[in-house]
Amino acid sequence: MSAEGLLVVFSGPSGAGKDTVLKRLMEKEPGIRLSVSATTRSPREGEKDGTDYHFISRERFDALVAEDKMLEYAEYCGNCYGTPSEPIEKWQAEGCDVILEIEVQGGAQIKKKCPDCISIFVLPPSLEVLENRLRRRGTESEDVICKRLAAAKEEIAQALHYDYILVNDDLEPAVDQMAGILRAEKQRAVRNKEFIERML
Repeated sequence: MSAEGLLVVFSGPSGAGKDTVLKRLMEKEPGIRLSVSATTRSPREGEKDGTDYHFISRERFDALVAEDKMLEYAEYCGNCYGTPSEPIEKWQAEGCDVILEIEVQGGAQIKKKCPDCISIFVLPPSLEVLENRLRRRGTESEDVICKRLAAAKEEIAQALHYDYILVNDDLEPAVDQMAGILRAEKQRAVRNKEFIERML
């Protein structure tokens, strides 16, 4: 069967529970790797290089772009953010599935560049639940919450462009469903041409 790992685009609005799902999935499925983005901004308090981001200079970032070593990239508020391709290719070659937790614009870039990737969009069971989750955090002002909810509606409209949706109502079933998607994708005939050809 196919030895190469999957490349997975994983998106969803703030409050959908992306981080929680991925943390639990990686506890249950040790062969999964989470891509770490590169950025030109300075580390914030408590952030670790190589864990939260790869903190690099603008010159280094521009060089990676020029060498076509970024799967996707964008500039936001004067800082650059991107997904280095080298570690992803290494992990996939080792048979690990690599997940890119990424917003919808970056996801679209990756799907265009890597058409064999799979894309999963995580959703809350309702906008009301999403709003409750954002409010329970207790870390953002009313204005920020309203902006996040408006942005969520725009992002959710993009879910139709993804291969799968994952409704995160109850954590464990959602994690099991995501693991099931990855297992099923590995059985697709198109991913196992070499195995089939050997049988013949």
